[in-house]
Amino acid sequence: MSTLPDGLFSAPVNAMFRIRLLPSLLFGSVVLLVWTEQTPAQATAQTPNQSRESMWFAPGAEDWNRPVQITFQRTWEDAIAVSKETGKAILICVNMDGEIASEHYAGIRYRQPEIAKLYEPYVTVIASVYRHNPRDFDVNGNRILCPRFGSVTCGEHIWIEPILFEKYFEGVRVAPRHVMVELDGSESYDVYYANDTDSVFLTIQEGISNRDAPPPIVRGDRTLVERVASRDVADREAVEKAYKAGDQDLRGTLLKAAMQHDDAAPDDLLRLAVYGFDPELARLAREALSKTDSIGAIELINEALRVPLEDSEREKMIAALARLGEKSERAHTLARVHKGLGTNSDQIEEQAWSTDNRGASYAAPGIDAVTNRLETADMQRPDDAQAKLAKAVATLELAADPRALQTENGKVAGRYARLRLEDAYRTALEAEALGATGWRMDAVIGLCSYYLGDLDTAYPRVEAAVAKIPSGNLEWSAIATIALFAQQRQQAITIALNKKEDWPGKWLTDVNAAYAVLAHHPLGRDEHVASHFRFLMRLGAFGRAERVLDEGLQRFPDSWVLHGHLRGRILWRDGVEGLEAAYESMLEGEDAPPNLRWFAGYASIVAAENHRRQGKPGAAIAAYDRALAHYSRGIEHNPVTRNSADHYASIALAGRARISLESNDLEDALDQILASFERKPEAAASRDGLNLSAVGTARMLRARLGQQGTPGMVERLDHALTQLDPALLELPAFERTVPGANPTNWSQPPSKGPGGDRK
Repeated sequence: MSTLPDGLFSAPVNAMFRIRLLPSLLFGSVVLLVWTEQTPAQATAQTPNQSRESMWFAPGAEDWNRPVQITFQRTWEDAIAVSKETGKAILICVNMDGEIASEHYAGIRYRQPEIAKLYEPYVTVIASVYRHNPRDFDVNGNRILCPRFGSVTCGEHIWIEPILFEKYFEGVRVAPRHVMVELDGSESYDVYYANDTDSVFLTIQEGISNRDAPPPIVRGDRTLVERVASRDVADREAVEKAYKAGDQDLRGTLLKAAMQHDDAAPDDLLRLAVYGFDPELARLAREALSKTDSIGAIELINEALRVPLEDSEREKMIAALARLGEKSERAHTLARVHKGLGTNSDQIEEQAWSTDNRGASYAAPGIDAVTNRLETADMQRPDDAQAKLAKAVATLELAADPRALQTENGKVAGRYARLRLEDAYRTALEAEALGATGWRMDAVIGLCSYYLGDLDTAYPRVEAAVAKIPSGNLEWSAIATIALFAQQRQQAITIALNKKEDWPGKWLTDVNAAYAVLAHHPLGRDEHVASHFRFLMRLGAFGRAERVLDEGLQRFPDSWVLHGHLRGRILWRDGVEGLEAAYESMLEGEDAPPNLRWFAGYASIVAAENHRRQGKPGAAIAAYDRALAHYSRGIEHNPVTRNSADHYASIALAGRARISLESNDLEDALDQILASFERKPEAAASRDGLNLSAVGTARMLRARLGQQGTPGMVERLDHALTQLDPALLELPAFERTVPGANPTNWSQPPSKGPGGDRK
């Protein structure tokens, strides 16, 4: 094994790592190398008992504040274009929040100039499925770069991951990972499961040193207009900077140049114009978008369609989506969505339901009431079709009502429910044979068939029933049928999207109409609103989705799932600065819901985590303190919330401990982590939004305390860890498959029994 320059790498070396060498311009055959030998120097560098925490030492606040030195391309298409233009190979970097080695790479190695030089001969891209900024662009269309990776937005490093997973990851999601891709798309190496940095950097260096260096390209000699067509990140940044600093003439010139390059449209340049205040420049940008052939422009076109436009301009934009839809299912879907949202369903009279349900109230009947209906039906003549149908409906309601199946034995309850469903289905068929018809007939057979797994029978019956249910009907079977109809249509669209098949536009109209009925019906639930919201968001109907969410929160102010969507919307629209402000504003309202303060506390935790991602520890601590205050006041007003409030307060304290650890304030870190354990011991292994747990932070803290010679503090921490449930001290699932990882070798304090022996 060759060596690298002395002093370049400082992490201790562990011999176990994995490299796949594949056919390429570099290597002629497939070879799997598993390195297991250690050189004397390596053996000296790493002692047998060295913990993973000291080997992959955690970045501190100063490390995170340093800029990322590696420049990543924005998209995979950009990387391919630049690779072909320059003759450079592509280096794929994969990273994961909370994973010990990934944290080391992102916080330390990617920010060291000497390490960045190893990456310079490559065209680099970064893949990570975690979001570190709540949004990618501000209200003026300016890019908001990811604080973890520097030159890309979070959306870019998230969107690229599934593309690379499908092409190169062989069904294995593991991080950190480095994959070299040659000009023909073949892999040269794939390094992961490495327990040291030297082995990785050696592979990166040797992988490129055996190639002929391509001739350099001097980009600065090109004019700005020429650089508009370039996909290289440096050119894109230069053009966007010139646009923002230029006058209207220069901006117009750049936009007109963009219109000449339909296949490589500079989407972020066009976004600056679309979101700008000059209507003529915005018009030019939309004109460029209406002509583009760039897949990357699809989402920007969809965003541009959110604002009021003249019919002719709107039609051109939708036509652009339809044209792009020939090579992108996403564009095809968006074109269909924008065409179909304004039509009315021929299955459900949405307006009539809304009018008839206004002011209606309905409490689900108790089990006794349903049982009485069942007994009454039994007393009728055996050849009475309507009595049979009534019996089938009542039996179905009992089968679907969990209150009627209260038992300690879940398997018995499940079998009992199925027997009732089969009884209801059989009785319904008997009623139909006696001449019963109408929506209830179709509804009970459709619902029973669905619950029994016969979808081929269920869906046609449900569709037939929905068209005949009288508007404003308050029966359980009516609303259950409409809910199943919405689900059916939604699933049909989803299946068509996954198969990349066409689907009728009326399906989307039916989904919206059904969910609109559920949103106002007395038996509607927040899950219906959430399902509708997520479906619209997936389709790209953002404006309609926001209205659905707002109306849903008015009806279900204590819904966990709807508040989750609300936080996401606020973060995307107003950034982390707007999240807590929005909840404070809601708390000031005269009709503020009683439990809103609990949700405000969680919003403060989310804000704190976003501040941490952005390298703002002071702002994060202040947000955590506000979260703790919200939870304390919330418990005073509603003691029922204590259990969940203590859980999240414990996570907030652990977050504070992590900040102190990164700032090397070990005494405060210890105080905060002990307070976290004391507040809610059961939350010790729960992971926060950064994929970090109190136990994980305690591990890091213990390693740091051991290095700095504070035995008294170590003893306090060890004692606290021994008080936790041992199951909470196990490695997280995503780290248990790493070769060489030992769940019992994490400097774990012994668990002692009555005699003091290790258990």
